[in-house]
Amino acid sequence: MLDAPPKATARTWIGLAVLVLPLLLITIDGTVLILGLPAISAELSPTGIEQLWMIDIYSLVLAGLLVAMSTVGDRFGRRRNLLIGAVVFAIASVTGALATSPWMLIGARALLGVGGAIMMPSTLSLVRNMFLDRQQRRYAMAVWGAMASVGAAVGPIIGGWVIETFSWQAAFLMNIPVMLLLLILGPLLLPESRNPELHKIDTLSVAFSFVGMIGVVYAIKTLAAGKDIGLAIAALIVGLIAVVLFVRRQLALPTPLMEVRLFKVRYFRGAVIGDLLSIFAMVGALVALVQHLQLVLGLNPLEASVWLIPQAILAGTAGFVATALVKRVLPAYVISVGLLIAAIGFGLTIFLTPTSSPVLVATSLALVSLGAGIGLTLSNDIIMSSIRPERAGQAAATSETAYEIGTTLGTAVLGGVLVAWYTRAVTAGTDALDLPASLAERASSTMAEALLVASEVDGSTGTSILEIASAAFTDAITVAGIAGAGIMVLTAIWALVTLRGAAANKDLTAEHEH
Repeated sequence: MLDAPPKATARTWIGLAVLVLPLLLITIDGTVLILGLPAISAELSPTGIEQLWMIDIYSLVLAGLLVAMSTVGDRFGRRRNLLIGAVVFAIASVTGALATSPWMLIGARALLGVGGAIMMPSTLSLVRNMFLDRQQRRYAMAVWGAMASVGAAVGPIIGGWVIETFSWQAAFLMNIPVMLLLLILGPLLLPESRNPELHKIDTLSVAFSFVGMIGVVYAIKTLAAGKDIGLAIAALIVGLIAVVLFVRRQLALPTPLMEVRLFKVRYFRGAVIGDLLSIFAMVGALVALVQHLQLVLGLNPLEASVWLIPQAILAGTAGFVATALVKRVLPAYVISVGLLIAAIGFGLTIFLTPTSSPVLVATSLALVSLGAGIGLTLSNDIIMSSIRPERAGQAAATSETAYEIGTTLGTAVLGGVLVAWYTRAVTAGTDALDLPASLAERASSTMAEALLVASEVDGSTGTSILEIASAAFTDAITVAGIAGAGIMVLTAIWALVTLRGAAANKDLTAEHEH
């Protein structure tokens, strides 16, 4: 009989508390600027496309570099990588706070993504190596998943309070104390770990993965804006070719940057793809509905953040609910039910109007966060339990890459749908108002710009612009919500099929080794 794996000590659990600090900040920074967009728009005057880049360049860079940074951590030490990333993250935060133009802010967000990509694989792979007992690891994963969900959920809340109390620049500066705390406590409480099979960094693989992500996302954004169609198609083709070359190269390399063969494992494949689709839908809903609270209902950032508290609470508790349920019910069923709950949350957007109570928005977001939080927690446990400890860095990077790709594409695709639907509807509605071409173009670019145009135009024309823009934006959210509901239903079916048989107390590495 094999000896039972050693149990985690009190020091290990305290180390976990330190480990989730950077994770919390990394996920918060993915959504913290959502409530700050109106203030940033007023000060820096970004275009609609620049606003989208401000939000998702962070996740784009994260996704492009996660795999490469996981390999660096595997080779040179995951704790060391974590601390280096904290320094980069702090420098980027200062740069963002000092930004004086849209593209300087976008650049700072990109550098934040570099810091996050250095840190994030270490957080999950260290959890895998610190907690060897399956039962304890599941609870540790629940904590990790809860912090990831809470970070994404409370990002707008924290952003709302900080921006309303101080300024949007303060949303960057709040990262620095946490990074300093990590630099002090990390060396004391976190063990160092490496992969005994040292990997070389294949720069061509890094280039293929990064070009692939940038090409695809740029194409989606540009197509959504309806401009430069030829350039967008070219970028899409280049991006897809780069992705194909990346996969082919990983299969040929003796020590690949990403171990794509892990996708031969049914549980791993099912959980990773399910995570990607869940995050894709969830982030798109968050961006759209938070803007509805501010731009359509007229709430200030602090008022809007109050209505996000229910979803933050449910996001934080969903993982522990899931952990309790899988003691009696197979994970595949729990995950599928969670995703269907999220689909109901998306479906509520069909009742949304420009005068709807914030309660409807809060309820929709709460159900999405609860359902997706349940699914993501159990999926992460399945992902990390289906591989051996020495492969933790590769599995963590693959999981987190899927997470960040989902975040990026959710913002790009559903955000692009939102922008395209809004632009088309406002353009059609304002044609009858006989507005100057410059004002009409501004009003149709973003809802924030429409509010500014309405305030600049006197009398009934300004009121009409506001009514047209509010109705168009609300309709666009409903379209994105219906799409999100459909994605969640399909993901629930996918989880039920691919994860059936994965038990909470089963050794899932056996299938991989076979």
